[in-house]
Amino acid sequence: MKNSKLVILITAVVFVFLIGPFIMIFLASFSSDAIMRFPPKGFTLDWYRKAFGVRMFRTTFWISLRVGAAATATALLLGVPVAYANVRYRYPGKGVVELLFSSPAIVPGLIVGFALLRYFVYISDLPIVLGLYLGHTAILLPYTVRVVSASLRNFDADVEQAAVSLGSSPLHAFFAVVLPNIQGGLVAAFILAFITSFNDVPVSLFLTGPGVATLPIQMLTYMEFYYDPTIPALSSIIIVFTVIVVQSAEKLLGISKYV
Repeated sequence: MKNSKLVILITAVVFVFLIGPFIMIFLASFSSDAIMRFPPKGFTLDWYRKAFGVRMFRTTFWISLRVGAAATATALLLGVPVAYANVRYRYPGKGVVELLFSSPAIVPGLIVGFALLRYFVYISDLPIVLGLYLGHTAILLPYTVRVVSASLRNFDADVEQAAVSLGSSPLHAFFAVVLPNIQGGLVAAFILAFITSFNDVPVSLFLTGPGVATLPIQMLTYMEFYYDPTIPALSSIIIVFTVIVVQSAEKLLGISKYV
């Protein structure tokens, strides 16, 4: 009994430690004071109206949306064949390939961002949006490979072999049998990768430039000059949106089986 109470207490403390900052940000977003503070002073929704009204937030939101969608789609197109090859086949250097595709998720984001800055900006001199797209694709690829690989391991390969034995070509069996049966994993990979891209800071911080920024980077820039509750209001909107998307996907698809 004592042990169970201790476990509950420790769990509650950890939960408060993890969720506490989000609660503070959420409450601070309703403060009527012009300076961000906790506990909040008064109650107002003006900061939410301002968050929607600031033009640079709207502009960078669409940039983040387009870059995230394009990078996620590309990471899926590249990640599905890689995951299929790693799960279904044995080949020389398989361990090296798996390590290579997981390295962007292992190496700290600041190091990845600096490396991409050196390559995409200083050496290749790519346009900013293209550099963002390629950089986000690179950091999302390990997530798509991992999630799709988990989905493929849950799918019985005998079903695919049965389709081939009945006269289907391997390519047709892949599109007609394998993909429809792992669509839950594909959706889970898309959601996880898109949210990772949309909320990314370390890589985007190095790859943004004059006139082109993602929403999280624009929020950081805003806080350099203003310390009002606009950022807590915008952060609360993003947090609620992310939670709704993830929980909806979990209820409909059970994405926790793949991540």
